[in-house]
Amino acid sequence: MIVTIDGPAGAGKSTAARELARQIGFSYLDTGAMYRAVTWLVLERDLDPADETAVAETARAMEIEFDSDRVWVNGQDVTRAIRTAAVNANISTVSDHPQVRAELVRRQRIIAATGNYVCEGRDQGSVAFPDAGCKIYLTASPEARARRRCLELAEKKEPSDYASILAQQKERDRRDESRPVGRLLKAPGAVELVTDDLSLAEVVARLKHIVSRELGLSFV
Repeated sequence: MIVTIDGPAGAGKSTAARELARQIGFSYLDTGAMYRAVTWLVLERDLDPADETAVAETARAMEIEFDSDRVWVNGQDVTRAIRTAAVNANISTVSDHPQVRAELVRRQRIIAATGNYVCEGRDQGSVAFPDAGCKIYLTASPEARARRRCLELAEKKEPSDYASILAQQKERDRRDESRPVGRLLKAPGAVELVTDDLSLAEVVARLKHIVSRELGLSFV
């Protein structure tokens, strides 16, 4: 069985999806980490992220493994390396290549065929698993997501500016919704959950209710 969770950046998809998977006994597939892994490997090999042929060849040859919260590429633990500023700056270019998306969607389908998965990303319900038994669109207003980001930075004692973060959030949404491939959209049949005023525990509880209803499962 497959549960897909899509939604805009900053909506808390990864944290909620990971916790949902833990609570219902499913495996968790972080598809964003797959695109980050390709981006990291491209930069590591000093390739041009805009060269679709070279990037696609890298993606096809790459060995990626997930072990709990760790990500391994070609036998190397890259869990922290794929979260760097350099990867952040180039992941959009890499993930917009149609050949790269086709390869990673192919891999996602192979992985998910091995068991029960919560698959989280931007196009899981719309492209990767359009026939999933449970499709969820997890979202929050740009303002709520910007406030959360400010709080995260404050906890890390890093400077933040709400107006700038909000503007960046809206621009990211605009780009994601207009991408030529894998664009952000609410998949047909997806259940929308708006998380503006919800805690993580409340979000996960509502997700469990949706999954239970859509898949006909009962969770203790």
